[in-house]
Amino acid sequence: QVQLEESGGGLVQPGGSLRLSCAASENIFTFYVMGWYRQAPGLQRELVASITSGDITNYADSVKGRFTISRDNAKNTMYLQMNSLKPEDTATYYCNGKGLFNMDAWGKGTLVTVSS
Repeated sequence: QVQLEESGGGLVQPGGSLRLSCAASENIFTFYVMGWYRQAPGLQRELVASITSGDITNYADSVKGRFTISRDNAKNTMYLQMNSLKPEDTATYYCNGKGLFNMDAWGKGTLVTVSS
């Protein structure tokens, strides 16, 4: 089972930036699509951004123009650069990878808090 581990969360003021990382235990070519999801207290988990093995990206409307997803195949790592953060971005952010044979791997999450 491929392991995913997020890092980079923390407390940031509104308007600030954070970069999340998702490190995979194996070659991320294992995944045909990877994504960042988030879940705020009392709300359902939602897709924030995704990136395919061919570097096609997709973003939730709420983060377009502020967040950038990328992947570094040599480092087996995916990133989420988050700029112009808002209090409503506060959530636990999860890394996900989907591959063949119904592979669906999740990290344990990293908390992002946007507050003054």
